[in-house]
Amino acid sequence: MLSKLLLWAQKRERHLSALAMIAGFLSDNLLFVRVDLLQTQILFAVYTVLCFISIPVFHWLQIRNYRNRISTIARTILPFVTQFVLGGFWSGFVIFYGRSADLGASWPFLLFLFLVLLANEYFHHYHDRLVFTSILFFFALYSYAIFAVPLYTGTISTLTFVESGIVAVALFAVFTILLRSFARERFLLDIWRIRVGALIVLVLMNVFYFTNVLPPLPLSAEAAGVYHAVWRVPGAYLATVEPESWPVRFFGFSPVLHLTLGESVSAYSSVFAPTAFTTTIVHRWEWFDPLKKQWILKATIAYPIVGGRDGGYRGYSTVPMTTTGQWRVIVETVDGRRITELPFSIEATTSPVTATTITLK
Repeated sequence: MLSKLLLWAQKRERHLSALAMIAGFLSDNLLFVRVDLLQTQILFAVYTVLCFISIPVFHWLQIRNYRNRISTIARTILPFVTQFVLGGFWSGFVIFYGRSADLGASWPFLLFLFLVLLANEYFHHYHDRLVFTSILFFFALYSYAIFAVPLYTGTISTLTFVESGIVAVALFAVFTILLRSFARERFLLDIWRIRVGALIVLVLMNVFYFTNVLPPLPLSAEAAGVYHAVWRVPGAYLATVEPESWPVRFFGFSPVLHLTLGESVSAYSSVFAPTAFTTTIVHRWEWFDPLKKQWILKATIAYPIVGGRDGGYRGYSTVPMTTTGQWRVIVETVDGRRITELPFSIEATTSPVTATTITLK
């Protein structure tokens, strides 16, 4: 019975791999609600431990080539375990990095992450290759450390990113020690390819970070907008907004604000941060110079935030408008990583603008 089941699984490996991917997505979407929840960290920790076990043990069995029933079962199941776990990593990363990303700045990293997710499923037959799984695992460790380390330090900065890299490299070094102990012959044969692959991942992630392509996880924008005015009342934030045209409402085009030059405009942002997390949010106001064809910095306003609120920590900045044309407010971290961008246009008017008061999220 067992042998028939194993044969059935081998013949339907592609379909089972697809089911493993779907199962990983479903489990992650159910369990990955907030990046700082205990269940999220436990699940990522389980994924890490399973990779630490499944990859070395599988290659140990491959080298020993035992013919008993237990070894046969393990050699059949362990590649599926590895694929499911790595698929769980990638789907979790797509969920969290996708929530945190500003598409205009972070699309290269998100595209790369999505391609890795597809490669993990499409090249499922490579999960018995030591180099392939080792490099994927290092990428998973690094991507996880980038947002896990800030959860424990309570801050986000360049130093925190460097610390994340150190943690990922240290864990991967422990993993390679296990590989050397369990599958010495195969590991020594592939050691340089593993090191070069890991180095490429390390360099690539640093390029993503220092070019501000990497999303600012664990921070994410819950709500943001530009209004005629924003002010705070006990328990809420209010704003005055003029009626928007249907293209703005339905297609998300940048709004046009009509005002008398010299009047002020307010930018509002609600940024989620984990519990006990403190950092500084920056609103960078820029105007597009049509003659120079470039964005000109007009104001930089920063304010501290404290994490823990599901809807995000709310704040706003106000700047007088002295020039018509295209404007934008870039909401970013102190180390320059973009959380979201708020484009808008200013048109001068001499007639009073009909505006309504709304409650902001």
